[in-house]
Amino acid sequence: MRPRRLLWPGLMAATMLAVLLGLGTWQVERLHWKQGILAQIARAEAAPAVKLPANPEPYTKVQATGRLRDDLSASYGAEVRDTAAGTALGTQLIVPLERDDGDAILVDRGWVPDKRPRPIARVEGDVTLEGYVRPSETPGLFSATDNPVTRRFYTLDARAIGAALGYRQVAPFFLVVMGPPPPERYPDPARHLPRPLNNHLSYAITWYGLAIALVVIFGLWARKALSE
Repeated sequence: MRPRRLLWPGLMAATMLAVLLGLGTWQVERLHWKQGILAQIARAEAAPAVKLPANPEPYTKVQATGRLRDDLSASYGAEVRDTAAGTALGTQLIVPLERDDGDAILVDRGWVPDKRPRPIARVEGDVTLEGYVRPSETPGLFSATDNPVTRRFYTLDARAIGAALGYRQVAPFFLVVMGPPPPERYPDPARHLPRPLNNHLSYAITWYGLAIALVVIFGLWARKALSE
């Protein structure tokens, strides 16, 4: 009778153990996936920019030539930064780049404060921009609501932003400009490629640690139950 007392607790413990081991293994897989992305970003950052291909890989450093439509712009996100005038809330400035050899590209020119003490730097005529390719996003369940009327967006959705700016079709990605800011002016472009966080090793250790703890606790309980 004593071994039968372990049947249901043992099945529950085995199920929980399988779940914990599965979560740990999933985090290990995510770790390798994230390491691959970080390696890809490191290679792209070390390499020179290439002429924008038709289907660029995410985070590739590229150059694109066209005409910036500064008269058409949208805002993306919300970020607080320290400026010479003090702490300021601002957004990323999204401007279309119209090309002769392809669809317009939505360009993230950089961060601008909502209240600007200096004018935004405008570029006349053809310009060659250098930056990296950022994939378009889709709104999540908890994403903030975009406002196409005021052209204020919180999801970097190329199709939605392009439609708000009057384009029937735009490239399915963004060009994030990199480089130093224009003297005494905004926008403030990116300095380097993004580096996503990689905490998957600590998550895997946590899940595997819980699995080990479960085995130890169940073993101690089972020994006591069998001795009674």
